[in-house]
Amino acid sequence: MRFDDVLLGRRSIRGFLKKPVPQALLKEVIALAIRAPSSYNTQPWRLYVIAGEPLDRIRAGNVERNLAGVPPSREVRVHGEYAGIHRERQIAVAKQLFGAMGIARHDMEARQDWVMRGFRQFDAPVSVIITYDKDLVGGDVAPFDCGGLATALVNAAWSRGLGCVINSQGIMQSPVVREHAGIPEDQVIMIAIALGWPDEAFPANQVVSERKSVEEAAVFVGF
Repeated sequence: MRFDDVLLGRRSIRGFLKKPVPQALLKEVIALAIRAPSSYNTQPWRLYVIAGEPLDRIRAGNVERNLAGVPPSREVRVHGEYAGIHRERQIAVAKQLFGAMGIARHDMEARQDWVMRGFRQFDAPVSVIITYDKDLVGGDVAPFDCGGLATALVNAAWSRGLGCVINSQGIMQSPVVREHAGIPEDQVIMIAIALGWPDEAFPANQVVSERKSVEEAAVFVGF
């Protein structure tokens, strides 16, 4: 694909075929992704690429702990509830997704099932957990670099016919992820990315989120 085709065509994929992803293809995608910019070339990231039984155990642990009311234990700071325009955008994409899936506003059972899909990392065949070195905690540069890596990864995957969704629900119960992914204590769990072959028959996969215009997003000075 051309670069423009990747950026304009990529969608967040939340429904996957039950088809394994070859390790060689994953290595190819990661080799592209790790060319992402990094402050002073520090490359603070590490990727844990998980499939099979370990991933099933993470799914089960996430669901069990969340249903039991165990408080979230993300290892990166969260800002709390969105408000204002940010909340409006969050609601807008939720409406798009629920509309595509035929989930009615008051259908609490269907909405709960959708939430559980997130905790199960959308039943994707692969989960990529991005971490960074704990000795960099306290600054914002390492998480910024990891965000660049995540962007590069989802775009590289798309260029090879794979789909992804960046999945913060998948790491809400970080002790489960750390245990079954074998993540040592010197790493901070940043984010999960669900990855696999897109199921084109899954309605939510056709949703294209609305974006700001250039005029809304950019301020030009000195032109």
